[in-house]
Amino acid sequence: MTSPHRSARVVLLTGPSGSGKSSLASRTGFPVLQLDDFYREAHEETFPGGPRAPMPLLPDGAIDWDSPQSWDADAAVAAITALSCDAVTDVPVYDIATSSRTGTARLDIGGAPVFIAEGVFAADIAERCRELGVLADALCLRGRPFTTFRRRLVRDLREGRKSAAVLVRRGWRLMRAEREIVARQTALGAHPCGKEEAFARITSAAERRTAARSGRGPARTVSA
Repeated sequence: MTSPHRSARVVLLTGPSGSGKSSLASRTGFPVLQLDDFYREAHEETFPGGPRAPMPLLPDGAIDWDSPQSWDADAAVAAITALSCDAVTDVPVYDIATSSRTGTARLDIGGAPVFIAEGVFAADIAERCRELGVLADALCLRGRPFTTFRRRLVRDLREGRKSAAVLVRRGWRLMRAEREIVARQTALGAHPCGKEEAFARITSAAERRTAARSGRGPARTVSA
């Protein structure tokens, strides 16, 4: 197990679907935990330890994959804690097209001072990560709703995530709700910002953690 002095800290990166989280996370060069891999499976009715709440539904009866109830927050927090303390953990591999888990993969962050956990529900676990002492920062990317709509639709169609009709309906609904989505994530503790500010804050968090490891500064976190 990694000693507390050598442990890593997580930067939670959230924002509306299509806001550019994945591209920014990749640009930083730090290890990335994809929180979308912690979606529940469409057929899931129970989980180890007891019954689970039914999957959230939209008015038309379809599963609402934009609801936090469609996501396994406990498993995500457990993975983040393991990475912070041990630098390695097994994570699920999720196929969005089939709404199912297809296996597991080993994620090893090596000696990185910080790692990024990115996904639309990242802000939902910000307070838990802060209480556990593993949070470096929590950020919410924001931009223009139509730009986000266009980027999201192009990506989802390219990756064949769902049928075109489903993707267009979902994208239009999310575009109209984008400001409310950002407001909710901000209220949960994520700092709203553009990509350049987010990049600068991630870099700063890594520098602080590196300094703390070397004894040049306190191991402190950011209050977003």
